[in-house]
Amino acid sequence: MSYSDSLSKALDAAGACEGARIEAESGGRTYRGVLMPHHEFSSPDVLIIKIGSGYNVGVRMWPESKITVLDRPHEAHKKEDAVPVADGLPSISLIGTGGTIASYVDYRTGAVHPALSASDMVNAVPEIRDVANVSAKVLFSIFSENMNVEHWQKLAEAVAEEMNNGADAVIVPHGTDTMGYTAAALSFMLEGLTGPVVLVGAQRSSDRPSSDASSNLLAAARFCTAGHRAGVFVVMHDSLGDDSFAVHAGTRVRKMHTSRRDAFHSVNAPPVAHIDSSGTIEPHVPEKPAHGKVIVKNAMERNTVLLQYYPGMSPGLFDDIITRSKGIVISGSGLGHVNENMVPLIRKACDNGSVVVITSQCLSGSTNLNVYNTGRDMLSAGAISVGDMLPETAYVKLMWALANTRDVEEAKNLMKRPIRSDTGDRRTVDV
Repeated sequence: MSYSDSLSKALDAAGACEGARIEAESGGRTYRGVLMPHHEFSSPDVLIIKIGSGYNVGVRMWPESKITVLDRPHEAHKKEDAVPVADGLPSISLIGTGGTIASYVDYRTGAVHPALSASDMVNAVPEIRDVANVSAKVLFSIFSENMNVEHWQKLAEAVAEEMNNGADAVIVPHGTDTMGYTAAALSFMLEGLTGPVVLVGAQRSSDRPSSDASSNLLAAARFCTAGHRAGVFVVMHDSLGDDSFAVHAGTRVRKMHTSRRDAFHSVNAPPVAHIDSSGTIEPHVPEKPAHGKVIVKNAMERNTVLLQYYPGMSPGLFDDIITRSKGIVISGSGLGHVNENMVPLIRKACDNGSVVVITSQCLSGSTNLNVYNTGRDMLSAGAISVGDMLPETAYVKLMWALANTRDVEEAKNLMKRPIRSDTGDRRTVDV
């Protein structure tokens, strides 16, 4: 949807264009700021103006409204600056996939654009140069909800290539919505990691005063250079302020809030470490020694599904899905239960050679199918439980296990055994 004819004529008459600083008088109020691009979801009679606070406002314009240009935008010529290399600093490779964090602000227009080069990413956080020598490339530039198995596989290959070519660590800027899935996938696909692979995102875009993009990225870089850990991790804000960041194991992390800066939590395990605003790292789990060459095992069984049980779930409705899938993860209620009418369908799937894995939608705590009759019936039908594993981790691991084992029994044993800190028996008051 574009501007209405009357508003288009008013903008042309005023000589206003995107990036110009304007004054708009409408409805008895005056607004000053940068004229932003008109969104397709905006009304044709609404101007989008970035005001002094950094936020965008929509201003309804009427025939009697006035537009005055205060400053015209300067012509911008984007220049690719070389990123200097400093002696003695570790090397970090950034592999961009998209998301809010992989963007920069065009201060000519106030618009946010994806970072498409090494200098874009590094220049957005110049402090990172004091921590490491950073090289960067953009592998994808997509919303994280569009990530799929093929993206995970290509990303695993790209990470291994960087580390086998000498990178001390890899940072993956990633959209937050499905970051936990990608972190779990990389955790299983990459063996023998010699250093940290850190996924990092942002809840607030770079054009907002409350943006967490640069601080999250700097915290990730500090962990990469001083955390002394090998593995796949997620680094995000741990508070509403800028004073604390948490490092989460890639198989134990979940986004728990749609928009808060501290949305990411470790589930059923403590965070690997905390980082304060000065860069001090407080570890909470033992160091993991580095290994040799990074090996990629990224085969995945796509014919796998993740289902959440709900009261009244109909076996007939899911019969075709379950019996045609090689792997089924069911997020059950409480200790991992489903209605007893689902048990024959679970048995049918297991008899057909499928692997049925039970987790809990409670998230915190562990599944246990030995306590009640329904759980014991599920075990008798052939289902297995995977302790305190997150449903999304179980889903990703099952895809990986089915594709990297010789038979169903080996896949089941692999699912029940912790291999990337994905499940465990340790309990503390906090988790």
